[in-house]
Amino acid sequence: MTRQQRTLPGDDVPVVLAAQGTHGPVVYAISAEAVRRGVSVGARVVDVQAIHPDLHVENADAAGDVALLDRVALWARRWCPWTVRDGDNGILMDVTGAAHLFGGEAKMLRDIGTRFAMQGLAVRLALAPTRGAAQMLARFGGGGVICGPDDVEVAIAPLPVAALRINADTDRLLQRLGLKTLGKLMEVPRVALMRRFDRMAAEVNPLVLLDRALGRAGDPLNAPEEVAQWMARVRLPEPVIDPVPHLEGLAGDLCRQLAKAELGARRLRLTIYRVDGEWRSRDVALASASREVAHLIRLLAGKLEGIDPGFGFDLLTLEARSVEPLALHQDHLDGQRDAGRDVAALLDRLCAKLGPEKVTWSAWVQSHIPERVETRVPASAGVIEPPLDVMRARPLRLLDPPEEIVVLYAVPEGPPARFRWRRVSYLMTRFEGPERVAPEWWRDKPGTRLRDYYKVEVGGGRRFWLFREGILGDGRGSDPRWFLQGIYA
Repeated sequence: MTRQQRTLPGDDVPVVLAAQGTHGPVVYAISAEAVRRGVSVGARVVDVQAIHPDLHVENADAAGDVALLDRVALWARRWCPWTVRDGDNGILMDVTGAAHLFGGEAKMLRDIGTRFAMQGLAVRLALAPTRGAAQMLARFGGGGVICGPDDVEVAIAPLPVAALRINADTDRLLQRLGLKTLGKLMEVPRVALMRRFDRMAAEVNPLVLLDRALGRAGDPLNAPEEVAQWMARVRLPEPVIDPVPHLEGLAGDLCRQLAKAELGARRLRLTIYRVDGEWRSRDVALASASREVAHLIRLLAGKLEGIDPGFGFDLLTLEARSVEPLALHQDHLDGQRDAGRDVAALLDRLCAKLGPEKVTWSAWVQSHIPERVETRVPASAGVIEPPLDVMRARPLRLLDPPEEIVVLYAVPEGPPARFRWRRVSYLMTRFEGPERVAPEWWRDKPGTRLRDYYKVEVGGGRRFWLFREGILGDGRGSDPRWFLQGIYA
């Protein structure tokens, strides 16, 4: 979902999120009213709208949901140190040894539910001695379940076999065998089932998954490593108004941290924490990774104009929000600096003064049409190498848009022997080509004509890049037209 404010319908209107499917939009997520009306995830939106004309459809943002869930998983570490995202709609937490800190398991679950509700998130909670059992009870057991070590088998027995997270084919097979619940599956002798499932991978094998849920096989929780934070901070004994005197200490501390890891900063954030509880921050983007203290101080000092310190601040932090590898290096033996580093420093100062959107340079995109190859991007994005098509022998100077020329005499199936451009007539002496460029069907309008490019040399040695738009009899217009696209040096 985007951050844009929306006015959603009432509770009596079904709401679905739609994602692009093979044959058009499909239902990605549904509201409670949509569930009551029988709408299912995966159904085509047009089919659901035919049955429910009042259906309210919003575009899904799967990537945004995953990013939010990752942040929520880190936020959930207030209850235990091991948390990880579980698929695209769940969070796993290993609370072993942590429940007593919250007054027991029941109080901890209530605290979790309350804090999620305060964030506007509805959750189904379950606590079990194994990861598989907790997943099943939360998703298929209604939530709010606390299962002891000796109660796992009884607790999961009524759940459907789909709770094992098996694929659709295995689910249908178990349904045909009459094994619709985990209890029925546990009643069947293991030897009879092993012959059928012994070749399946462990992650989709229902017997392996069942053993993990019952604690008969190991299933540890491997939480992701903590993201490294590169931050320097200064705590002051009393509030101050001007942050500039403290920039040198902050930048020096941060650069020493980055030097030990052979990293350089690409984005910085300076934050001041005021005594009234408010905070203010300034962001700085760099054209290339850097850990030069003097350079960072100049950039930060230029961004502090207009910052409101209030009645003073007593805490400053400088954080490298984006870093890149930057090996240790030294200047040349003759004392000269690397010119590339000086250019990057100049770009940083210009961006800090004028704004990153005002300082741009050329970037390259993949396209067969010459005037579309080059675009403008912020210089802070770094250098983007041109594609191979651009590196071929094409003129350095291109005309955008191409200028039409008047053909005075044309060679059949070749370039014009004589043409006029900007009121000057030219006589061709030799040429090379053609190079045919077809329209880009995914971008151009229907009826766009192809181009045949020629490199021509005229009297006096000047060389041009011409193209003919269309060919006779292509059914896409009248006679072909000629244009001059570029000039060779």
